[in-house]
Formats: sequence, structure tokens, C-alpha cells
Amino acid sequence: MKENDELLYRINLLEYHQRLLLKLLSDPTLDFYRLVIENGLSEQEVCDFFQLCVKLTESMEEQKAEGFINFQPLYNELSRFSPAGLDVKKVVQSCLRQHLFEPLFTEMNKCL
Repeated sequence: MKENDELLYRINLLEYHQRLLLKLLSDPTLDFYRLVIENGLSEQEVCDFFQLCVKLTESMEEQKAEGFINFQPLYNELSRFSPAGLDVKKVVQSCLRQHLFEPLFTEMNKCL
């Protein structure tokens, strides 16, 4: 049964990457999707990453309201919990180019 599970996982991964490729065909500036495909990330890993970004954005907004101006600890958290194998610098830059979580990644870009 394990072999079947592995095949199903790989089929789902290919289908997900195919959907992303179709989006890339119509808009080649979707750099984060390119990064996802190049690194073989699953849809679940991307969803988990987006949930992390939501959490970090909320934390950043709370910290800004309290007067914080240095977000290095949030950058460190992003580095620690990003999917394995992803270069955080590339993630920050590709998310900015794709306009994903812009306020968060604008601040994270300052930490590079």
C-alpha cells in the first residue's frame, strides 16, 4: 500500500505543479510559483507557508502598533519555519515580485 500512497502523492504534486505552470504561462512574473515548482513543494507545504505569512503579518502589525521598527525576530521565524530547501532571500524577493504579503515582505527585505 505504501507504493500506492507514494504514487498518489506524486500524481497530486504533478497536478499542482501543472496548475501553477498554467498560471505562469499567462503571467511569467509569478516568481514565487516558479520557486515552488523548482523546489518541488507540495500544495500543503505552500498552504502551510501562506499560513505562516498570515501569522507573521499579524505579529508585525501588532508590533508596529506597539512602536517596533526592527523585525529581525520575524525574519528569523520566517527562516526557521519556511519549507526546507528554500533560500529565504529568494522567497522574500519572489513574494515581493508576485505581490504576495507585500507589507510583510517589504519589511523582511530590509532584514536581508
